[in-house]
Amino acid sequence: MIVNLARRAVLVGALGLTALLAACGGGEADNPNHIVFAVLPAESQAASEPLWAPLIEDLEAETGLDIELRFVPNYTVLVETMRAGQIQVAWMSALPALDATRRSNGHIIGRIMNREGETHYRSVLITQANSGITLDDVMACGGRLSFGMGDARSTSGTLAPLAFLFGPAQIEPSECFREVRPANHQANALAVANGQVDVATNNDVGLLFTERQNPRAFQNIRVIWQSPPIPESAIVVRGDVDPAVTERIRSFFLTYGDTPEERQVLDGLEYGGFQAADDSYLDPVREMEASVALMEARRSGDQARIAAAQTAYNEIHARVAAAQEVQP
Repeated sequence: MIVNLARRAVLVGALGLTALLAACGGGEADNPNHIVFAVLPAESQAASEPLWAPLIEDLEAETGLDIELRFVPNYTVLVETMRAGQIQVAWMSALPALDATRRSNGHIIGRIMNREGETHYRSVLITQANSGITLDDVMACGGRLSFGMGDARSTSGTLAPLAFLFGPAQIEPSECFREVRPANHQANALAVANGQVDVATNNDVGLLFTERQNPRAFQNIRVIWQSPPIPESAIVVRGDVDPAVTERIRSFFLTYGDTPEERQVLDGLEYGGFQAADDSYLDPVREMEASVALMEARRSGDQARIAAAQTAYNEIHARVAAAQEVQP
């Protein structure tokens, strides 16, 4: 089934979770001024740390907090370490941010704006520039092509392609392709560029990083599909962080980017700044989840399941539509 592919990838990604939680130790409540800020890098940690470190240094200087920057290997670990109280603040893409609000006492304090001031981005499918592969070839299935999927809880790497492309066509990726490999955006981009995988998911922001850090690989990549707009990433804070500390962090992000030095830091991350938000901004992601659940229910033929999924989808779809009507 469509969601089974993501579930299998969750299991793979969680194999080392218990060991990682043990290695990270317990919660940080004994020192309320010590805040662990976690990031799942779209690229390697080696490439991402120089981009994030200046932001964290500015966060420390502005708030007076002791901030520890921690990189995690996948979104399952990110959500679970927040649930365990081992991280207090995290940058998360929209789907893991939604998971964190449900399971990890997470609260949204802001959302990302890109360099153009927009608060959305797009999932894409990519192939090698000279492969000749088209979207019709991808959708024809037949077990001919290899496919690079994203992290199981990636909004753009997994959920968006399922909700907007494969699901409506009643395509189960594991049945469509010769093989399906889950990987992060950087690994998928390089695998496509080097001919190691025929087609892969990615997003338009990830491709900007590829263009900047590996222009030769970028020149060997061609986009063959892009999704409708999806919500940008969030800054998530655990609900048991001291409210005064949370406010200092929130204020920092919402005012960051006023000086040339701060804008340079944001440029490195391909960000334009941060905007106030709460978890209602994640409603389009809830709608995407509900869409996939409805398509799965229809595939099952279970009428009770279909009716329940249809009701859930109708409710969230109406909420999203109403919010869009009141936007300026």
